[in-house]
Amino acid sequence: MTNGTKHVSVHTDGSCETQTGHGGWAYLLEYGGHQRTASGYEAGTTNNRMELTAAVRALEALTEPCRVTLVTDSQYLKKAFTHGWLDAWQGNGWRTSGKQPVKNKDLWLRLLELADHHDVHWTWTKGHAGHDANEAVDRLALAARRARGPAPA
Repeated sequence: MTNGTKHVSVHTDGSCETQTGHGGWAYLLEYGGHQRTASGYEAGTTNNRMELTAAVRALEALTEPCRVTLVTDSQYLKKAFTHGWLDAWQGNGWRTSGKQPVKNKDLWLRLLELADHHDVHWTWTKGHAGHDANEAVDRLALAARRARGPAPA
C-alpha cells in the first residue's frame, strides 16, 4: 500500500446473552473527522462470534484498501492475529492445540481475506474501562441485541 493510503480507526464490540443466545455486534469507523457506525443482531450465537462479526462487518464497510487500526476489547480476536494462533490453527488443519475443531472458522476465513485486502494493526483495549469509542460500540451492540436488530439511531 502506498503512503497515500487512508488510515481508518475502527472500534468493534460484540454482545451476547448466554442464556438465550441473543447477540449483537457494532462498529465505529473514524476517518478524517468523520464517523460512521453500524450494528446488528444475530440469534443463537456466542459472544466470540459477535466480536468476530463486528470486525468482519467493519472491514467489509471499507470501500478501498486502507491502513486500519482495529481496536477491540476481545483478547481472543486480537491474539488470534498477533500471537500466531491463526497460523497454528491453519497449520493444524483448523484444529486447536487440543485437537478440537476451531470454532467460527467461517468468520476467521473471512477476516483473513479482509486482512489481506487491508493493512490491519490489531490492538486491544480493556472493556468497560471508560474508553469513549469502546463504550460507544458496547452500547450499540447491547442495543442491537435488545432490539433484535440494528440499534435505533
